[in-house]
Amino acid sequence: MRETPRSQGTAGDSRAEPPQPRSGRALAHTTGAFGSGTPHRSDGRPPQTPRGARQTGPAGHCGTTPPVPRWPASFLVALPALCALLFAVVTWQVAADGPLRSLDERIELKIVGSGPSTLTGLLADLGSMAVALPVLAAAIAYALWSGRRRKALYAALAMAAVPALVVPLKALIGRQGPLTEATGYYPSGHTATAMVAYCGAALLVRAKWTMPVAVLLTVATGIGLVLRGYHWPLDVLGSWCLCGMLLWVTSRRRRSSSRTPTG
Repeated sequence: MRETPRSQGTAGDSRAEPPQPRSGRALAHTTGAFGSGTPHRSDGRPPQTPRGARQTGPAGHCGTTPPVPRWPASFLVALPALCALLFAVVTWQVAADGPLRSLDERIELKIVGSGPSTLTGLLADLGSMAVALPVLAAAIAYALWSGRRRKALYAALAMAAVPALVVPLKALIGRQGPLTEATGYYPSGHTATAMVAYCGAALLVRAKWTMPVAVLLTVATGIGLVLRGYHWPLDVLGSWCLCGMLLWVTSRRRRSSSRTPTG
């Protein structure tokens, strides 16, 4: 004898009733519901697959935005502080004719004229306005074309601040040059021009290779100036410290301005 199918009622109900609507269909697409098709478990815990544990992005899209590598906050605070400390010590030693200045002059007199003169001359010329300014101008033009007008403005202001800072210091300290009787050699203006131009251009272009190249060009400029006898080593070191603070201020200003809401 064939067995009749059971109705949709309960086991204790002997009456045959028509099928009732299933309430589970309304919850079929609820996150975590059985049969919903979502990767989440019914108990609310994420599954063991990486896809199930993925969080939504900033705009609600699937997947998170990969973290952008940044310098640690402690480094960003320590860098300008270290530059300020070194600049203060070097300036004090040069102005007061301290032992550090005497050591600096002895080192310079031993290494001046070393290396091929053509090469060292080319390296020293990297800090001239005719070479460094076109590089920064090209980076500023690229930033303007990319719509980053404020960053381009701060890069131009940083370069304009170089003579405003270096010229008064040269007149105030009045250090004599290595191979001349003339004074006004501390800090080095060519070094400051090279550092602000090349590093400022690297900050505007924002490619991975630009900052290492900018640092290399800045260091090469200082080496050429020292080997050619245009500046003492402390002249170059003082400019590096001074422009390190200047670039830090302008870069932080650009970041704070980019976070400011425009609406």
